[in-house]
Amino acid sequence: MKLVPQIVLATATLALGFATLDAKSASAAIVSYAFTVDSPINKGQGYFSFDDSTFSNDNIPETTVKSLYFQFDGDSTVYTEQDDVNYPEFPLVFSTTFLTGQPSVGLEYLFDDQANPASSISYEIVGEDFTIFSRTSPNSEIVSGKLSYSKVPEPTTLASTIFACSLGWILKRKAISTKKVKA
Repeated sequence: MKLVPQIVLATATLALGFATLDAKSASAAIVSYAFTVDSPINKGQGYFSFDDSTFSNDNIPETTVKSLYFQFDGDSTVYTEQDDVNYPEFPLVFSTTFLTGQPSVGLEYLFDDQANPASSISYEIVGEDFTIFSRTSPNSEIVSGKLSYSKVPEPTTLASTIFACSLGWILKRKAISTKKVKA
């Protein structure tokens, strides 16, 4: 019967934790996304964040990126928001529904190849499209690829989930050890 007070305490703790979590999530304005680039020539991963309370009132709402980090697989060059050709007005995040019909965001980011500046190659990300093109030959698309986005959970959400799973695991072990002692 010692297990019942522990379960009541755990339930109360989780209820309080999730109530606090909802209050914090509702007031948070910085949103983070991870993205993956996949093209026949280059693959890479990145991360960006923005303040969702600063979206414009245009037909396609947009806001500037607060921070951006991108790196091609196997390349040591790191691209940031300051590498955008039109920084500080760009890169932008825009609200969209893409092909799924679900509200999401897209990234608009244009940057030059820093690993090999003499190559005159530029990279462009617009929504789900990734394009590699030559700066010396306008409208000369070399390769195109696709992007995928995934929202990065807030640290409080992640911490609460880990806490709840750990607590459940501990209580399960306690219940199993109690059953063994009784048997």
